[in-house]
Amino acid sequence: MTTEPVRAGSDWLTLREPADAAARDVGLVEQIRAGLRPTGALEVHDLGCGTGSMARWLAPQLPGPQRWALYDRDAELLPLAAGNAPQRAADGADVSIRTHRLDITRLDRGRLAGAALVTASALLDMLTAVELDRLVASCVAPGCPVLLTLTVTGRVDLDPPDPVDLMVGDAFDAHQRRDRGGGQLLGPDAVQAAADGFRRRGRDVVVRPSPWRLGPDQTGLVSAWFEGWWAAACEQRPDLAEVAPSYARRRLDEAAGGRLSVTVHHEDLLVLPT
Repeated sequence: MTTEPVRAGSDWLTLREPADAAARDVGLVEQIRAGLRPTGALEVHDLGCGTGSMARWLAPQLPGPQRWALYDRDAELLPLAAGNAPQRAADGADVSIRTHRLDITRLDRGRLAGAALVTASALLDMLTAVELDRLVASCVAPGCPVLLTLTVTGRVDLDPPDPVDLMVGDAFDAHQRRDRGGGQLLGPDAVQAAADGFRRRGRDVVVRPSPWRLGPDQTGLVSAWFEGWWAAACEQRPDLAEVAPSYARRRLDEAAGGRLSVTVHHEDLLVLPT
């Protein structure tokens, strides 16, 4: 059991939603669409839903009536997900949403009974190995596809480059792998750990890159991302502010002026049904 949950605020989730939508691999959606054989409304369970961005992105790409169950432990985010839910499927069919306050690290297999698709986004890297293994076991139980998008890989490219970038990136990755008091977070190791967990249970896994590519037209997101990246790195290595005192100010000036581009590498996983 972890003692300090990672929490993403609604402002950050809203700011990043367009970049998330642009980054996810649509080829995996095509594979899902080709394999779906619903006998009624498509039952989709979205784990760690946040403000509901996965449903808004995916529901309009899938045909037929859909019933989404959205799970999150943050009571402040669930009303936002319910209040801005998708209304129509790809063919104009109805989409309904119901929300559930639940810590998905404690998800039991019965919750996903009847699911035709399980989804999650930007979630796996915030789990410990024990939490991930429990989640994988729950996700394989319904025997349906599982789409897990936007897990960080630990690679970040900034343009123009700076010699300090690598030092900050290493400190950030170490922060992503920190111990929260009940286990070490997987951070950039989560993609491989998840793929291994599903394969041990006899499932085929497809992995595709899904990088954020942030440029001069996204100065607000670039600035917010950099501030969070730098703050986490300094929390892990407080000496960074002394080693490179002008680095953050220079980078933020470049971001505000549209002179900084960033590629944040992620990967998407599609777990195929048995």
